Amino acid sequence: MVADAVRMLLFPALMAFAASSDLLTMTISNRVSLILAAGFFALAFASGMSVMDVAYHVAASAIVLVAAFACFARGWIGGGDAKLAAATALWLGFDHLLPYLLYASLFGGVLTLLLIQFRMAPLPAVLAGQEWLQRLHRKDGGVPYGIALAAAALAIYPDTSWMKAIAM
Repeated sequence: MVADAVRMLLFPALMAFAASSDLLTMTISNRVSLILAAGFFALAFASGMSVMDVAYHVAASAIVLVAAFACFARGWIGGGDAKLAAATALWLGFDHLLPYLLYASLFGGVLTLLLIQFRMAPLPAVLAGQEWLQRLHRKDGGVPYGIALAAAALAIYPDTSWMKAIAM
């Protein structure tokens, strides 16, 4: 019962928090990734996941972490995005990694295009007092890619074994 509540709430809630945090502050706290990792291991243990399956999930996460930090080193994504992607890969494993990365790329592209359009238009006076909107509107500002990462994760999550276990 508790494990089912964790499956249904922890991952989606942390994804929503990461997306909103990135939108409002352009940062994703390390705590989000750490809680995701701890939650994965606790749930894997509680659900009786085999050591080999856990190792495959860890391997998927490690591959994403290396690739994401290469992107971070080039300035393409933020460090919080890299850690969030790796923590998400830990939950999804290799079974859902490719669809996750595809969705994240598509959602990220759409987000970037929308942000370009938003930045080309003048910020309405009624919204100009909002610091987070001013930061988002700056032409030299970054893209809160955590939104795309979280949206992709939430799109994939219902198909994972974590959620299918609840239906049994």
